[in-house]
Amino acid sequence: MTKIKCSIVDDEPLAVELLASYVKKIPFMELVGKYSNATDALRGVTDNPVDLLFLDIQMPELNGMELSRMLPESTRIVFTTAFEQYALDGYRINALDYLLKPITYPTFLEACNKALKWFNLTRQSENASEPQTEEVDSIFVKSEYKLLQIKLDDIRYVEGLKDYVKIYTEQSPRPILSLMNMKAMEQMLPASRFMRVHRSFIVSKEKIREIDRGRIVFGDVYIPIGDSYKAAFQAFIASRS
Repeated sequence: MTKIKCSIVDDEPLAVELLASYVKKIPFMELVGKYSNATDALRGVTDNPVDLLFLDIQMPELNGMELSRMLPESTRIVFTTAFEQYALDGYRINALDYLLKPITYPTFLEACNKALKWFNLTRQSENASEPQTEEVDSIFVKSEYKLLQIKLDDIRYVEGLKDYVKIYTEQSPRPILSLMNMKAMEQMLPASRFMRVHRSFIVSKEKIREIDRGRIVFGDVYIPIGDSYKAAFQAFIASRS
């Protein structure tokens, strides 16, 4: 069974003990540390890394949002707060979940199950060090606090917008929005089926039907070929000619 190492950060002792009691009820959760302020938590997590941090937002001196930006990339966050207005900020930081106080056990368990799914997917990907004889036919992406499964056959192209990507599929007129960068998206998609043609675009090789004056045409959308990607793209076209 996957074990998720976690710590709790909250300046309210009762809140810490409540969440600690919840953690003890869940077999796949392992409580590593409890902290009453963000400064101690930063030292503790640096010395003893955890997978998941239950993090209060409003704390003195160093608040939860500030702390979240100092944590190792491998540490995921579930924000806990009494103030709903922080939800959007939590999404921007790519928190796994956002729990509004008072936190009930069913709500907490739901967040832990979501974290378990996330870590299982991530660890499966990391453990696949050997080339797979059979490629995956779908990927999971996070969108609006949900994990969505998208079939690779459905993806036409991906557009990068700063910290977000838009995934355009055959099945929906509207793109799927996910908080990740293009490099992460490129690593998720098999190179045998997808290629990056511009710093802002990844396309499905099999979905390319028309090229007009150096641009890939998807309906009324024209995707440019970046200078640094032209050689690889021309080699791909030549291999299909």
